Amino acid sequence: MSDKVRIGIIGVGQIGKQHINKYAAVPEAEIVAVADIREDEARSVAEANGIPSIYSDYHELLARDDIQSVDVCLHNRLHAPVTIDALEAGKNVYCEKPMSWLYSEAKRMADAAERTGRMLHIQLSTIYAPEARAARRLIQDGHLGDIYYAKSSHYRRRGRPYVDGYGTPQFVQKSASGGGTMLDMAVYHIARMMWLLDNPPLISVSGSTYQKLENIYADRRDGGGYNVEELGMALVRLGGGITYFMEEAWAIQGDQPDGDHIFGSKAGVRVDPLAYFSTLSDMEMDATFDVKQADWRWHQCDPLTAGYDESQRHWVWAQLGRVPL
Repeated sequence: MSDKVRIGIIGVGQIGKQHINKYAAVPEAEIVAVADIREDEARSVAEANGIPSIYSDYHELLARDDIQSVDVCLHNRLHAPVTIDALEAGKNVYCEKPMSWLYSEAKRMADAAERTGRMLHIQLSTIYAPEARAARRLIQDGHLGDIYYAKSSHYRRRGRPYVDGYGTPQFVQKSASGGGTMLDMAVYHIARMMWLLDNPPLISVSGSTYQKLENIYADRRDGGGYNVEELGMALVRLGGGITYFMEEAWAIQGDQPDGDHIFGSKAGVRVDPLAYFSTLSDMEMDATFDVKQADWRWHQCDPLTAGYDESQRHWVWAQLGRVPL
């Protein structure tokens, strides 16, 4: 088996450039082509990164037999059609989050991966944080006992795409993105929580979304076609008697949120910064932990730990058969 994975990038906007930069830290990744309908931009990115081939039609990239893997870095509504085309062309696919703008489209992507026997991976970087992996160890080893409640609370004080100064208007237009902060940011924290809880079955969801900060940069808000939520929250019932509450905001008039917490019959854990809460001999104990030191030790004692340092490294190593996907 080759020690390199030959990759084509589809879409070289803000996200595509970020992915290209991250592959530079993965020696086993070799980017051999980029595709973008803006041919001048594709050429500029290719020249800046030493990528030999450019295409304005991604189908031409997919037709190459020497490309094993593609990275889809497009707006949410394009994830499913392009991913399915790539899977059916025999490529493994890494796709920017969210998986898609609709559940039905995401299901089509998963079905296509199963049907074609190709690998499909979604960019969900928060799963790979050392703190998350340490929290998962505590949970899997039974140190929390019977888990019954979890919560995720994440805010940006001011961070609406385009409106507050970064990103393009398509991020805040439902016709391109399908949604706002829930599809852009909440997916990270929902995915991490479900991974920590070992993916219990979903029973029910109730929630609300809001767009209320109408007078802050109203000209950019209105001029950018802003029609998605900036705040969302949900109460989720999961299998095993677990209740999960989550809230996410691009912008909100409030203090810093308190992150991800999981509560069990024996103890509770806060994910980042990592802390463990228990009661011993009728005394409440709050324990912190040097995650960096432990992560260094885990890397020294098990070299495959490095395969889970970052989403794109995991993706490449999985294709080389070094670690499971």
